[in-house]
Amino acid sequence: MNHLKGMHHVTAITSSAEKNYEFFTYVLGMRLVKKTVNQDDIQTYHLFFADDKGSAGTDMTFFDFPGIPKGTHGTNEIYKTAFRVPTDAALGYWLKRFEKYEVKNTGILELFGKKTISFVDFDDQQYMLISDELNEGIESGIPWQDGPVPLEFAITGLGPIHIRIAEFEPFKEVLEKAMFMREIAKEGSLYLFEVGEGGNGAQVIVEHNKLLPAGRQGFGTVHHAAFRVEDTSVLHEWIEHMQALGFGTSGYVDRFFFESLYARVAPGILFEWATDGPGFMGDEPYETLGEILSLPPFLEAKREQIEASVRPIDTVRSTKKIDKEYL
Repeated sequence: MNHLKGMHHVTAITSSAEKNYEFFTYVLGMRLVKKTVNQDDIQTYHLFFADDKGSAGTDMTFFDFPGIPKGTHGTNEIYKTAFRVPTDAALGYWLKRFEKYEVKNTGILELFGKKTISFVDFDDQQYMLISDELNEGIESGIPWQDGPVPLEFAITGLGPIHIRIAEFEPFKEVLEKAMFMREIAKEGSLYLFEVGEGGNGAQVIVEHNKLLPAGRQGFGTVHHAAFRVEDTSVLHEWIEHMQALGFGTSGYVDRFFFESLYARVAPGILFEWATDGPGFMGDEPYETLGEILSLPPFLEAKREQIEASVRPIDTVRSTKKIDKEYL
């Protein structure tokens, strides 16, 4: 088997695409690289925030499902998403930034030997910044060059996802035997797994938690997490592998920006396998990524219907000068 390369993207649910865009663009300084719709529910926005070029391993994406209730956090959920920053010093900058923008956070804490800050957005979506100061492993992305955060402090990609699970041993078996991850550390009820080259961009934190009730999906929670595979041929290896192990899967899915496989690997836990390419710059130039409503070719014939059902959101940034905020 060609092993997983690390995290590809995390997809969550927001109560407001507009607030979500403002928070990720102007507070977190991540670049909107694609404004499109959920291909399975075309009345729903799907926003992709990533590094400067939309590199695999840097995306946090959001569905904006109309009328969905607020989710609740608990066990059996992908609970928290981490983002990588270059150094411990960057976390000092982020403390000041969070104070300026009134973002609730934990302050700087240490987790598995790395400095971190956990924080939440307006939906109580759970996030963490993690320092790459002592990190070894898969490389991160490139910070958004024209964003508001100085490049030396900016977010460069995805860090470990944090999963809460009630039945730890069966889930550990899935990670190790089905997905070829390695358990490398333990702190209390937290277990650290990694895959491929390892490091912050290829790790999963699993919390064994039988005390909390099961989380309920809704806005403010994660929908699924995706892992990187090299290309189409490797994806087909994984399709055959997961089906041979008896998992119910989606089979091959062409998402145009990448190709995918989905499988529910435990109660409340939906994983995706996604190819590194083709990527986000095939239908838009670098300079204006994310500024128009982008549709894959198989939805282009429905553009008029889609544009009538999703409200307009102004995501134009190429005509604006966004100053770097040194705090």
